[in-house]
Amino acid sequence: MSYVSGRISNGLTKMLLAGLVSLAAVPLTTLQAQDNPFDQFPLLIQCKYKDTYHAFYISRISADGVATYMASERIAGTITLDGHAKATGGAEGGSCVGKTLEELRASGQAFDFKR
Repeated sequence: MSYVSGRISNGLTKMLLAGLVSLAAVPLTTLQAQDNPFDQFPLLIQCKYKDTYHAFYISRISADGVATYMASERIAGTITLDGHAKATGGAEGGSCVGKTLEELRASGQAFDFKR
């Protein structure tokens, strides 16, 4: 006896596999955006906050060019290409607050992704 749910899941599985196989044939470069904003920001920024060193990783870039970096313990910060780093969620900041991307790179606190 065949159940409807079994036929649906088998059909769905076949459709998903067919989609994945067709994506595998497409070169990865065609799937990436032409102007990737992540190329302009460092992948990771290292900061000292309350006697502890944290690795802040890039989480998102909004349409207005504000990059948000996140670390453990729900601490985060923002920065723009031509602005200064700011802490979010509180007035306290660490060793990155107030620095530009250029200053963070010069001090060895910013790490770019190399392709």
